[in-house]
Amino acid sequence: MSTHKQVIKLHPDPLAAYAISPGWQVGGLLFLSGQAAIDEQGQVVGAADFDAQLQQVFINIDRVLHAAGSRRDQIVKVTIYLTDMGNFPTIVQARKIYFESPYPADTIVEVKALALPDLMVEIDVIAVA
Repeated sequence: MSTHKQVIKLHPDPLAAYAISPGWQVGGLLFLSGQAAIDEQGQVVGAADFDAQLQQVFINIDRVLHAAGSRRDQIVKVTIYLTDMGNFPTIVQARKIYFESPYPADTIVEVKALALPDLMVEIDVIAVA
């Protein structure tokens, strides 16, 4: 049995330089690559400013979801990567700002580093197409 799959495309695509697809639609689900505080030109937003980075992450998530014909309220699972678990309370508050009940399933982990030295948060997403 074959399942339909299609890459999600962005123009401009800030992840192209890293040989990463923004995401894939597989059947009725969307699988987004981890979104970090990188703007459309590939520049880090909010170095040393966690709130600014988190805001950019959600701008990026919305952009990829929109390109796939979906939206944030269709997210069913997020995985959040933090370089400092001290930002966990901010994440709890952000869930209430960026999502509505019922909230997506969630995994949060602390990592030593992300792809670029100034990045503090990255979120990958599974959503309904």
